[in-house]
Amino acid sequence: MEKITCSVVVVGGGTAGWLTAGLIAARHKGHVKVTLIESPNVKIIGVGEGTWPTIRTTLKRIGVSETDFLRACDGTFKQGSKFIDWTTGNDTYYHPFMLPKAYDAINLAPYWQAEPQGLSFADAVCYQPAVCAQNLAPKQITTPEYQAVTNYAYHLDAGKFAGFLCDHCIEKLDVSHILADVTQVETDADGYITQLQAAGREPVPGDLFIDCTGFLSLLIGKHYGVPFNSVADRLFIDTALAVQVPYADENAPIASVTKSIAQRAGWIWDVGLTTRRGLGHVYSSRFTSDDEGLADLKTYLGLQGEALTRDDVRKIPINSGYREMTWVKNCAAVGLASGFVEPLEASSIVMAELSAQMIADQLPVNRSAMAVVARRFNETIRYRWERIVDFLKLHYVLSTRNEPFWAANRDPQTIPESLKDLLTLWQSHFPWHDDLDRRDELFPTASFQYVYFGMDGRTDPGPFPVTPDWPAAQGHFRDVARARQAVTGQLPDTRELLKKISQFGFQKV
Repeated sequence: MEKITCSVVVVGGGTAGWLTAGLIAARHKGHVKVTLIESPNVKIIGVGEGTWPTIRTTLKRIGVSETDFLRACDGTFKQGSKFIDWTTGNDTYYHPFMLPKAYDAINLAPYWQAEPQGLSFADAVCYQPAVCAQNLAPKQITTPEYQAVTNYAYHLDAGKFAGFLCDHCIEKLDVSHILADVTQVETDADGYITQLQAAGREPVPGDLFIDCTGFLSLLIGKHYGVPFNSVADRLFIDTALAVQVPYADENAPIASVTKSIAQRAGWIWDVGLTTRRGLGHVYSSRFTSDDEGLADLKTYLGLQGEALTRDDVRKIPINSGYREMTWVKNCAAVGLASGFVEPLEASSIVMAELSAQMIADQLPVNRSAMAVVARRFNETIRYRWERIVDFLKLHYVLSTRNEPFWAANRDPQTIPESLKDLLTLWQSHFPWHDDLDRRDELFPTASFQYVYFGMDGRTDPGPFPVTPDWPAAQGHFRDVARARQAVTGQLPDTRELLKKISQFGFQKV
């Protein structure tokens, strides 16, 4: 029998807590005891319905069946984001999950800009926008679980997802589950947590404690007093009004992108699940009121929004920022306890995934090693938050909309210096691999390309155009065009595929 050598205590449930418990338990099964303490009196936020393609690897690592997941969580496919009215107020572009054609070999941006052939950048270098435009699925019923024809993530019901993960972690990964409020945090003389007191329970000891208590930030914030680093001076969104609405027609197409529709002082998200849509208007209270925010949401919904009142929507305050440190002593924070920025580009769940995976991969065996892992963890998480801020801000600074909210976003004093450097560079240098600092960027240069050129960004290389290989570039553009026609002719409608998966599951050939 394998010997338990370490005890990890996760405080808080929800998506972040159960993903963390699952990844650690699966990685160290038989060697690490994982306990999750969850308050029965705290409701999860439950509106994080968009994910990144990393979620497929995460679910596979913890042993989840894709068929079971899709059925249990009202899951649908997400192949990227569709931005509507962000640039001029009358425009559309895609940020697909697939990389541009031949991304590792050639930068197609200068060739596309020189001869766009009437195509957007995303359409010229990638066939996935055409797949999304036709509401097609990213795979077929015979495509094995988690494999893809086009890269994809999921839209999901966050409340059902947390419950699904809870059952899986308890039944399949031997995670212990305690429903109780943590009433006291006990530490040793060096400030390391030794055990937690939980209401009506025996003390819960541990070697490593992970704070997944959301905005409450019970351990990293309240106990250790780690300051919160606000980025509200750069990202102005501070309020969300969330609502769920049924489809007007039960056979209505299911969009396989997150729709982000710009508004006068923010934007609306529109996520399609199997039986309903999840929507929300996020905005800055400096530039509009709650009543105006609700009115804009009702206008977007049309007939379905006519009867909508303040009582029908859930108001969620947004304080964009992150903890200055996310690992102190033997306590790490994952999920909302670590930080949160506005939901643009769905960074919340992926940050929880990456944080939990880093803990699972580098689980320290003693305090000396823990100090090293903690320092690296803090540096990595802080870096990722700052790059998220850069990437989200890019969407705002490129807009030419003239409402006060959008004009304020273009104020140079609100633009991070790191983003200013990139924008200066891209005036004469086409965005490419070496522009970012790390190989494992959350948003690679390709993502910056899709947004930059999607919002009419242009590069003027002057006398040094980087276009030495026209035949190769033209060959790649032709390959994309051929693939666009072939793939869109073969992939099924998203709703039809999901119906088959619900009824039969993925079929082996």
